[in-house]
Amino acid sequence: MKFVFSQNYEIFRRCMIAARKEAKLTQQTLANSLKKPQSFVAKYENGERRLDVIEFLLVTRVIGVDPCDILRKVEQGIFEASCEEEL
Repeated sequence: MKFVFSQNYEIFRRCMIAARKEAKLTQQTLANSLKKPQSFVAKYENGERRLDVIEFLLVTRVIGVDPCDILRKVEQGIFEASCEEEL
């Protein structure tokens, strides 16, 4: 079951997917490193569940990206989306 998240959360989801792909990791490889099933990664990437802040930090560590960099990209995406709405 896919939940309907806000546009802002969708931006976060897309940033997390992009970070994993930029790190050249499959969902399975990431899940193995997190000691989780592949479905854990698939579910947050597909919008079936949310990541909490602790999970977010663990995922970014395994991916090898600074969590602040992800948050900056999310913030920029939210800003750009809000500017588009004003037009």
